[in-house]
Amino acid sequence: MSSTFEKLGQRTIWQGHVVEVRVERFRHEDGAEVERDNMHHPGAVAIVAVDDEHVWLVRQPREICGVPDLLELPAGKLDVAGEPPLETAKRELAEEIGKAATDWEPLTGFFTSCGFSDERLELFHASGLSDVPQPEVDEEERIEIVPWPLARLDDAIAACQDAKTLIGLLLLQRRLRG
Repeated sequence: MSSTFEKLGQRTIWQGHVVEVRVERFRHEDGAEVERDNMHHPGAVAIVAVDDEHVWLVRQPREICGVPDLLELPAGKLDVAGEPPLETAKRELAEEIGKAATDWEPLTGFFTSCGFSDERLELFHASGLSDVPQPEVDEEERIEIVPWPLARLDDAIAACQDAKTLIGLLLLQRRLRG
């Protein structure tokens, strides 16, 4: 079943640093009108960064989830106006783990939680890694760089609770297995 709809309008309920909470109204082709809560997010990128021996991950506290050391791919939000997702991914890779890559490949894009948010994440594979100076880190970020051995990729998948990271690691696993 495929249905078309048009957006009739929206009103902002709350505006924060990262998200805007909106109530949006839509009309379906059969004339029915619906109202949906939307946690608007500008979008994000995540990077599956690999060298010959490691996939590069980070651990950081995610207070919202109650997890002091969530294992994740390097990632960041699309927060620079007009910056394409690939450029955001390159910037975030340098900022989070002090790496640059010569080879970039888009893997997939997906909505992170389409029941209440319009956040879309673009996932990239990065290889040909080299060290670059890490910009000064935001004092609120507490990031531990984790070079995870590719030989233990299954363990990383088992240890992971983050959706974008699970998707990235499972795609990497499939790629490595041919």
